[in-house]
Amino acid sequence: MLKNQFLRRRQRGITLLESMVAIVVMALGILGILGVQLRTLADTQTGVRRAQAIRLIEDLSERIKVNPNGLASLNSYVTTWGVVGGTIPSCTAGCTSTDLAVHDIDFWKKNVAATLPSGDANIFLVADETVAANRRQLGVMISWRANERMREGETTADTNAYKAVFATASTGTAGVSCPDGRICHLQYIQPNSRCSPYTLGGTANPQVFCP
Repeated sequence: MLKNQFLRRRQRGITLLESMVAIVVMALGILGILGVQLRTLADTQTGVRRAQAIRLIEDLSERIKVNPNGLASLNSYVTTWGVVGGTIPSCTAGCTSTDLAVHDIDFWKKNVAATLPSGDANIFLVADETVAANRRQLGVMISWRANERMREGETTADTNAYKAVFATASTGTAGVSCPDGRICHLQYIQPNSRCSPYTLGGTANPQVFCP
């Protein structure tokens, strides 16, 4: 009788100990699942941002297409990181194809900044197209702020290795690179002209025909 009571007293804390161990194991499992979910969410967000960058580049391609002389004025679309410099024409009362290009780039880069976090863009001429009158491509690199945070215990090299898959390819001799601490999307576009010269009016009255 006394022996049974002694055994019951010794076993009184076993259930509590097992419960605490189960809670700790469950907590570790939940933390692991949350870590995977956060990383997946970051990857998904990067994919969404890249899809937005692709749509923005398609919008730029359409703007060049509707410019009456956009294909011959590709150099007017070239711009570096940051805001468009110089006087921005309004084009409300009509303007030249060059003015229209500057106006479109200013409006488009503001749209990039509004769509992506700290969004910016660099538009450059393809390095291997050296004949100005025969250029057919533009390189477009869009960048936005990288919101990836360094995890606990992770080194800078580990973080850079994780972000390496989001880095853009080399632009060769064009010399355009992704700014530090940002994610970039690089794409080459081949603008075409939707409008063609209409020479019936003569050189004194140049017109274009847009079907």
